[in-house]
Amino acid sequence: MNTIELGSSEHRRTSISMLLGSIVTFAVLYSPQSLISLFSKQYHISPATAGASVSLATIGLAIGLIIVSTISDRVDRKLLMSLSLLTTSVLAILSAFTHQFTLFLIIRFLIGLSVAGFPSIAMAFLNEEFHPKAIGRVIGIYVAGTSIGGLVGRVVIGVLTDLFNWQIALMILGMISLLFSLVFWYKLPSSRNFTPRRTSLLQWERGLKHNISQRNLLSLFLTAFLLMGVYIMILNYIGYPLTSKPYNLSQTVFGFLFVVNLLGTCSSVWFGKLADRYSRQHVIALAIGILLIGVLLTLSSVLFLKIAGVAIVAFGFFASHSVASGWVGIAAGRESKAQASSLYLLFYYGGSSLIGWSGGYSSISLAGTA
Repeated sequence: MNTIELGSSEHRRTSISMLLGSIVTFAVLYSPQSLISLFSKQYHISPATAGASVSLATIGLAIGLIIVSTISDRVDRKLLMSLSLLTTSVLAILSAFTHQFTLFLIIRFLIGLSVAGFPSIAMAFLNEEFHPKAIGRVIGIYVAGTSIGGLVGRVVIGVLTDLFNWQIALMILGMISLLFSLVFWYKLPSSRNFTPRRTSLLQWERGLKHNISQRNLLSLFLTAFLLMGVYIMILNYIGYPLTSKPYNLSQTVFGFLFVVNLLGTCSSVWFGKLADRYSRQHVIALAIGILLIGVLLTLSSVLFLKIAGVAIVAFGFFASHSVASGWVGIAAGRESKAQASSLYLLFYYGGSSLIGWSGGYSSISLAGTA
């Protein structure tokens, strides 16, 4: 197998491309998260309905992952990822021109469908193109890009919403995403180790049963479901108490709260390296323990401790995700890497949609009359 060498020009081009692709994907996907409490006030809707601006996108993403898993072995990896990013960027721009919240939610669902072509294929691409001994570090960089993307979307949208309005904010984000998507298409090296092959529905079903029946893979899938659900639930609804009395944070200040995602950038790379050196079971257990400490701190009424709790949750979550996502590619057989990656993300975004959205019902009392 002709793998990409660490430190080579192709390694640098791949890292830059994956970073940009992750930024586009997760900036667009989670851009409304800092606006959920604003949607409740502007449209007089419940937290759960406002939170659907994120959960419907992740539901679309989960459905899209099932579709992608059936064609991922037939279509060129680079082409599929590039088309996914370009379509997502165009839809993000279109969402800025909607004034009816129902239509906005429909476009958000379509964004979820379109964005599915990047994350599942990205993980399969990296697992195919890099040596297994280097995959922890490489996946760590990719996951770091997801945290940066989420940060960019939330902070930029928060600031631009205060300066203009949320429609203009989403339009600017969509235009930046379109530029990044074009750079991704130009810079990403073509795959060396991917050979397109036709997969029948029966083969796909057999692969699905094989991956689900593997206890180690199923454990990773369930871990992703729970961790992502808890993480997104906290980020979706923490804005209700923080933008209300006694804190009364503005959209800009609240948007900058998501700078804590930078801790996820550090933890994903660091824990990715640790996973290459030590027992993955011990490393992921440590990361999950850190996340749980953060969850407990968010329950405090002291503003500093509440914000510290969100930061620690982000640190532990991205550390866990980095280890688990890299582990999936190693645990799955060579013929099952793409589908195993898609299944991991299906559970991952399923948790985001179900657990993340359900937290809106416990936030109703925090929303007041919104």
